[in-house]
Amino acid sequence: MLFSIITFGCQMNAGDSEWLARTLRGMGWEEIPPDKAAKADVVVINTCSVRKKPEEKVYSLLGRLRDAMRDNPRAFVAVGGCLAQQAGEEFFRRFPQVRLVFGTDGAAAAPQAIERLAAEPGLRLSLLDFAERYEPRERHWPDEKVASQAFVTIMQGCDNFCAYCIVPHVRGRQKSRPAPDVLAECREWLARGATEITLLGQNVNSYGQDASGDGTGFADLLRDVAGLPGLRWLRFVTSHPKDIAPEVIRAFAELDNLAPKLHLPVQSGSDRILSLMGRKYDRARYLDIVARLREARPDIALSTDLIVGFPTETEAEFRETLSLMEEVRFESSFSFLYNDRPGVRACDIEPKVADAVKTRRLLELQALQERLTEEAYAAWVGREIEVVFERGSRKDGPGDAPSLAGRDPYGRVVNVALPTDAVKREEDLTGQTARVTITMAKKHSLNATLAEAPWLR
Repeated sequence: MLFSIITFGCQMNAGDSEWLARTLRGMGWEEIPPDKAAKADVVVINTCSVRKKPEEKVYSLLGRLRDAMRDNPRAFVAVGGCLAQQAGEEFFRRFPQVRLVFGTDGAAAAPQAIERLAAEPGLRLSLLDFAERYEPRERHWPDEKVASQAFVTIMQGCDNFCAYCIVPHVRGRQKSRPAPDVLAECREWLARGATEITLLGQNVNSYGQDASGDGTGFADLLRDVAGLPGLRWLRFVTSHPKDIAPEVIRAFAELDNLAPKLHLPVQSGSDRILSLMGRKYDRARYLDIVARLREARPDIALSTDLIVGFPTETEAEFRETLSLMEEVRFESSFSFLYNDRPGVRACDIEPKVADAVKTRRLLELQALQERLTEEAYAAWVGREIEVVFERGSRKDGPGDAPSLAGRDPYGRVVNVALPTDAVKREEDLTGQTARVTITMAKKHSLNATLAEAPWLR
């Protein structure tokens, strides 16, 4: 049986999709890529409803799949994730090829549901109930090479209820995964060849601060994972500024393998807008966190999320966001136009900012971010840095030389030109580490040549 998974949205969704794919492969299914999804017996769409555009893309995709899958009457679609939690069995009414709808807590039972649906063609199933505690997931490990980078979910849901955010409504209240289970999965990844682990959660800084917690705080979990043999880099996303503890900040100074990169969503530079958003910190508090992070790790690279055009945002308040960006000098950011999401408090805040004004502000903000990114990247030209290779590069090396893409400790993509015989000497360089010299800064990546690579000797 063939399956394909198409993923929209955040890194949490990507992690869920990776687990589901690995589990189905372990159960004997064969995976085919998303661009060949119409040939699959089961297409799983992992959805996002945090913003309007991914939601629209899901409905458009379902329409195309309905037509493409007509030649295979046993083929069906499973819709999971946040939009599935939000729209529920409405998918059954609108799309006859949808036979499974599973919410964020229902993902743990999705592989068995897919197996059952493949055996019972007339059946439809929905898995939409929220669980009171973190639902354990079976871990299947097919006999195959694992990627160097592993993603490990440590919690589900969120208790913050920011005024613009649908996450607590579609992912439920916060539920922390027991620390021994997290550590067991991390050990399994490392034993199978992974060298880098990213811990995932809606708000990892509040890990353990709920009824599902076992007394382990996030700083303690970081130290426990960082101490596992074979781990080269430890990362985590996403952090809420109001919950970042001094112990977590100190970890950047004390843990050698905690990567010097942090995604710390600020959303706005205006205190009034932050208050309307329900973020529970102000500009001064955010800048104090940044200062303490840079005191702990002076070279730390910061990225963020920004919302443009929140209801009632004035031009002066938008300028406060630009000035914050200049002051912090984010290396990258994800920026979005505000739009109402069903059931959130911001729907009732008036007046709304006109679409044309929001668009103009977004373009100005993104132009500023491009400049900040280019300046940050340009500062690395001529310097050496360590890179872990991940895949073949989209940028070929000079002449006929092979080229590989990797990431540095800060999470930047680095395209590395290799000696012409490197591939002959080492068939698979994925996961290998090398020191490289940065030769060129691009808009969103760096080019480099090898400085030192023991595996090429």
